[in-house]
Amino acid sequence: MKQYDCIIIGTGPAGQKGAIQAAKLGKRVAIIEKNSVLGGAQINTGTIPSKALREAALYLTGANQRGLFGSTHHVKKNITIADLTAISQQVIRHEWEVIRKQFERNGVELIWGRAEFEGPHEVRIQTADATEIIAADKFLLAVGTKPARPSHVPFNEHTIFTSDEIVCLDHLPKTMIVVGGGVIGTEYACIMATLGVRVTLVEGSNRLLGFLDREISDAFQYHMRQKGITLRLGEKVSKIEEVEIETGRFRHLVQAQLESGKTLRAETLLYAVGRQGVCKSLGLDRVGIEFDDRERLIVNEQYQTNVDYVYAAGDVIGFPSLASTAMEQGRRAICHAFGVCDVGNYNTSLFPYGIYAVPEISMVGKTEEQLTTEGIPYESGIAHYREIARGKLLGDDSGMLKLLIHQETHKILGVHAIGTGATELIHIGQAVMALNGDAEFFINNVFNFPTLAECYKVAAYNGLNKLNHVR
Repeated sequence: MKQYDCIIIGTGPAGQKGAIQAAKLGKRVAIIEKNSVLGGAQINTGTIPSKALREAALYLTGANQRGLFGSTHHVKKNITIADLTAISQQVIRHEWEVIRKQFERNGVELIWGRAEFEGPHEVRIQTADATEIIAADKFLLAVGTKPARPSHVPFNEHTIFTSDEIVCLDHLPKTMIVVGGGVIGTEYACIMATLGVRVTLVEGSNRLLGFLDREISDAFQYHMRQKGITLRLGEKVSKIEEVEIETGRFRHLVQAQLESGKTLRAETLLYAVGRQGVCKSLGLDRVGIEFDDRERLIVNEQYQTNVDYVYAAGDVIGFPSLASTAMEQGRRAICHAFGVCDVGNYNTSLFPYGIYAVPEISMVGKTEEQLTTEGIPYESGIAHYREIARGKLLGDDSGMLKLLIHQETHKILGVHAIGTGATELIHIGQAVMALNGDAEFFINNVFNFPTLAECYKVAAYNGLNKLNHVR
């Protein structure tokens, strides 16, 4: 039986970074992947495919340049699924190769097969034609999640599907219903609308992305409606079925019945309500590891499960379920497992959030609603892209950056952005907040011209002028 210092299950972002960190600590590491490709949902069905689809849609439709070149600007008139998937596959193949080379360079042993605990320190690996048992002192579970597929929804992967199948569509539909207004649902709704698909989005809450700052959320909903997306907020779907409709000729459509009595019909339906863990198949009962009713693992601040030598990171431990945080969780879990305490600042309140809708949205720190609830005195400073030369050059007149500034200390409490490059722009504010900076830093700093980074100076002036009662 092969013995390792550490066995990692799953090659998604948490597993990748955990394995490489263990190798850099001089440990003998094995990482196990059950699928035929590396990277988990991040590379194959989630982050990379959806972002590649977004970039392809923006480029081929010319949507990003219409503010500058006019509303009729197109790079290509008739866009096909092949146009979109070609770009996605190119990026995915590149990422597979990057991960494989990283494992090889760091001496991480990659094992293909389905892993299951055989005993407290043993894992059985099952392949199509063989079974192997290996052992380790420490374990990191980074098995991720999969889209929820309730039994009452008649999924068929062609007209009724989840986010895993949407990237495999064989044609671009004319209409689509999106059930679920979370990150995945809103991102795909915007991408499809950009491609000219008529989208109706159904969300049970009265606002989209409730964790966002209210002003940003309201602006986003306005942008979605301007794109032609119909928002059915505060509505729940009671029944989904395929129907045959006669409109001069028979057509097969998807029908969604809402609890309010409304009936929606479209060519396709994307079901994007929640994700489900995959822990039951890991034999965790043989080790005594607990998981919840959605098969997610419960961990402490060091990412330990209730069995102290078994760690977990990434989507399998729940919120925030971001590739960026998963990478750091995996690294820190391994550091703790092998007694490395000096791993740098780790302030979960400074995790950045990025939503790759159209337009992009990003945030770090507190929202106005949180600050009000907590009784923290603040002022907001806003910069609109239309005030910034770079914003005009990009053709983005509707983007904005907002700083939340403490009224007394002028410390930055939150940064919120919507518009072109928002997910990149947010890191400037994140760094200043991590270093306990104040609004005056942006006033006194010099930014390249023309850049979107100038928004920080404009927003700082706007906020401080309000505090000083200056126009």
